Amino acid sequence: MFKDFSDERLQQLVDGSRVASFEAREAIMHRGEEAAHFGVVLSGTVAASIGSGDLLGELKAGDTFGELSLMTGNPLVADFIAESRCEVLLIPVSLFQSVIIAEPGAVQRISRTIADRMKMLLADPAKAQAALREGEDPYGLKLKGERPEKILVINCGSSSLKYSFYDTADEARGVSGLVERIGMDGTRLKHRGPKGEVKRDLGKVDFDAAFKTMIAELTSKETGTIKGVGEVSVVAHRLVHGGEEFTEGTLITDEVLARMEKLNPLAPLHNPVMLAGIREMRKLFPAVPHVAVFDTAFHHTLPPYAYLYGLPYELYEKKSVRRYGFHGSSHSFVALKTAQFLKRRPNELRLVSCHLGNGSSLCAVDHGRSVDTSMGFTPLEGLVMGTRCGDLDPGVIAFLEREESLTGAQVDEMLNKKSGLLGLSGVSSDMREVLQAADDGNHRALLALKTFCYRVRKYVGAYVASMGGIDALIFTGGIGQGSAVVRALALQGLDCMGITLDDARNREARSDEITLISTDDSKVAVLLVPADEERMMAREALRTLGRSYITKILEAQKRNPFLVEISAHHIHLTQEHVEALFGKGHQLTKRSDLSQPGQFACEEQLAIVGPKGRIERVRILGPARKYTQVEIAMTEQFKLGIAPPIRESGDIADSPACTLESSSGSVTIDRGVICALRHVHMSPEDALSYGVRDKSIVRVRLAGDRELVFGDVLIRVDPSFKLAMHIDTDEGNAANIRTGAQGYIEAIQNEG
Repeated sequence: MFKDFSDERLQQLVDGSRVASFEAREAIMHRGEEAAHFGVVLSGTVAASIGSGDLLGELKAGDTFGELSLMTGNPLVADFIAESRCEVLLIPVSLFQSVIIAEPGAVQRISRTIADRMKMLLADPAKAQAALREGEDPYGLKLKGERPEKILVINCGSSSLKYSFYDTADEARGVSGLVERIGMDGTRLKHRGPKGEVKRDLGKVDFDAAFKTMIAELTSKETGTIKGVGEVSVVAHRLVHGGEEFTEGTLITDEVLARMEKLNPLAPLHNPVMLAGIREMRKLFPAVPHVAVFDTAFHHTLPPYAYLYGLPYELYEKKSVRRYGFHGSSHSFVALKTAQFLKRRPNELRLVSCHLGNGSSLCAVDHGRSVDTSMGFTPLEGLVMGTRCGDLDPGVIAFLEREESLTGAQVDEMLNKKSGLLGLSGVSSDMREVLQAADDGNHRALLALKTFCYRVRKYVGAYVASMGGIDALIFTGGIGQGSAVVRALALQGLDCMGITLDDARNREARSDEITLISTDDSKVAVLLVPADEERMMAREALRTLGRSYITKILEAQKRNPFLVEISAHHIHLTQEHVEALFGKGHQLTKRSDLSQPGQFACEEQLAIVGPKGRIERVRILGPARKYTQVEIAMTEQFKLGIAPPIRESGDIADSPACTLESSSGSVTIDRGVICALRHVHMSPEDALSYGVRDKSIVRVRLAGDRELVFGDVLIRVDPSFKLAMHIDTDEGNAANIRTGAQGYIEAIQNEG
């Protein structure tokens, strides 16, 4: 493999890789894990086997392994175990992507190796099924990076510091802690780790002292888990607001800090404190990467009709006034945990996530994407919360200013700090105390409880309607996990939507473990899922580091364009529907070949008929498929009178219906109309050369006189694909381009 490498590239591999020795029967890589290295057998024999112990094959000196997982992003399909004493060269994924795949000869050999092994595997169906069965962590919830990392997660509030420590090589070393009432009398520390729990009064300390207290506990011989600050390899920071600019974890630099400061007006109570914490931590940990993780990032997939307010559009254009949503790390985590619990793919579920705590929000997650959420421009909108009012007629603000002579600052303080459960009950902002007061007969406390639960129920119903159904409903957060009464009241009367709570399961559910609390015959699974925002922040930090490792190759590939094609509206038909529309035995007639091998435009055309109108002369694409699917542009939905979801081709669950008409017949399909997610077709060789994987999400720059960068572009990898990007007519018009334009990958948003 390395015979054609230059001396310079060979030296890069030698400097960045390591040779590891393994004794007989010692594991080298485990099935179900994400590959962190590309392995080359130098001596001895390595066995590849599946979970049942069946041998898939033996690797000798010169053979390689791990390439399939590195290319696809999927877990390893086999255990790699030394059969005899052997030596293995372990090349980190960063060098695999930036050095090895830059060599055409190496790419060709790797591609041939993958193809040969897949043929060998698929020749034995039983072994193929066992090998391709999802491994230990198909949902990516384990903290695994290219190399072992020790991650410190920081969450600064206005008067608190929450921290967590993760060792990806040994999660038993995990630590969590809280310093609360910072800057006030009675500052307290709570610290929990493998050596036990510590609670200590600190008197009155500022943030500088709070950070030093945290480090002292982490390094303490009695209660700590690390010997010194030098053990920490990456620090992750929570930022409440990322605006429209920051939609993923971001490595923090001085320039990034300056850009984040410009967003302070969007979150004046939160971001400035968090930015101050970042600056302090960068002083304490100057030699390691720092990553910003944004509460708003998960919601960047909201469609415009969900995030725009009914205000003059100029306020959005000039001042970025729109719905952003918060609690993104929490909603993202519980969505993944729910998919894992149900043994379903995240991108095939419709979920409503209820994060209920002192701050509360609901989120509609449709096929893995946030499509609506109750918090808005600020965390004030939506549900009734501990001290926040939630949804409010804006006219109330003008009334208070006029009739009560309150200033804007006074109104802001009232809505954020004196309202919600506290303002309604007159008792407390703590739901536990409100529940106790309600039990004692306090009328206002009971009213506050009912108002809180009614608002939750109303949003659940709205989000079920917006998604056209629901597969699972999730409770998380302090109240969501801790109060059976709130859960029961919030879901009362929702049997009509298939949501049926099991009273006994609900009462007996523990707050610290994922639990099914719906009845066995409930059409919708209702789950209690413990929140773990810090783990999601650590996970995002690892993914951000992974993206940074391939920055160089992306920079190089910016000069390597690919074809961009406009994909106009079209129809895919099953053979059954072909015959229903054109007569028994009819075969689609090829008009012209398409860029993707084996696909063609047909002579046959149909009319698409919706509740409101019709679109004539829509071409059919061949060959016939297993399902009928109609792809239209977003602007065409108004003509038809339907609202199709934005989906990957083939994902037609719960999509709208329509009627297809020919001159000799018609067919009504009960689902199948979508707007296709913009995507790039790639062969495995292409994916290797660009440093991306199947299902990666990237940003693509389209060259032209109206140059645009499109985000949320899906990478689709298959040996039969030819390199090309497909966008619809709306997107082509926006960029003023036609088929034949050139696209360049700018960045990776998600590794897939």
